[in-house]
Amino acid sequence: MTIALRRAAHWHRPLMVFVYAMAVLTVISAVGILVDSRVLTGSPIWLKPFKFAVSFVVYGTTLAWMLSLLPRRSRIAEWAGTVIVAMAVIEMVVIVGQVLRGTTSHYNGTSPLNAALFTAMGAAIMVLFAAHFVIGIVVLIRRLTDRAAARAVGWGLGLSLLGMLAAVPMVLPMQEPGIDGISGAHAVGVLDGGPGLPLLGWSTTGGDLRIGHFVGLHALQALPILAILLSRFLGTRLDEHTRARLVVVAGAAYGVLTVLLTWQALRGQPLLRPDALTLAAVAALTVATATATGLVLARRRSPELALAA
Repeated sequence: MTIALRRAAHWHRPLMVFVYAMAVLTVISAVGILVDSRVLTGSPIWLKPFKFAVSFVVYGTTLAWMLSLLPRRSRIAEWAGTVIVAMAVIEMVVIVGQVLRGTTSHYNGTSPLNAALFTAMGAAIMVLFAAHFVIGIVVLIRRLTDRAAARAVGWGLGLSLLGMLAAVPMVLPMQEPGIDGISGAHAVGVLDGGPGLPLLGWSTTGGDLRIGHFVGLHALQALPILAILLSRFLGTRLDEHTRARLVVVAGAAYGVLTVLLTWQALRGQPLLRPDALTLAAVAALTVATATATGLVLARRRSPELALAA
């Protein structure tokens, strides 16, 4: 375990230092939730820093691990990783700073300072998006030797960008709730801060754009985990090409699901109360994914034959 942690520390130093800092902030925020009775937009005031800190721990660790998989070092990718750290630090400083001030960080234009801080966060996220995109390009150019792993990492990086884009409607004019000083919202059809799912807070009375955003972002972990599981449990039964194709099928389905969840939210529909149209779309996606999976498996070759070929 100690050896594994030491190796992880050398994957990408700035990213891993940031991960450790976010782990500490996770603990601090958890304590804040327990001891600070203040409530903001219907949730404990320290819940947002807690969720963002946990998210950055997972994101930073995954990205650093992916960079460690490259067959050759890439200075461009490493610099992009460092830029991501800098932008994430800006975002977290604003989020925690606004909590300490007792006000919101997102969509807050109630004063020149609050508006400037929210604008700074938006600019930081745009730069982070660009740096993440650069890493994705580098991964595509410097392919990993294992095809399934290469597909998983590439699709994971791409779909996480889609997840970031799923948050864009939150700040579009259609999301302005008509409240002075508030320039966006994550809920659709209802005001932010209403009834929501435990811990996640996703609206149970209206649409919530955070759902597609969350699902898309975590393709970064879901697809590599799928590739690892396929190799671990089916590596002796499925050849490398088949495993890679299965990852592509899963990636395509995952991307469609992200879009579907965002579409559902934009229609003001709660996640757990889908209408007939949403259920039909989910059914079509399920059938298409099952069919594609069946076709891939029907064309599979045994690892021995693939090796001989």
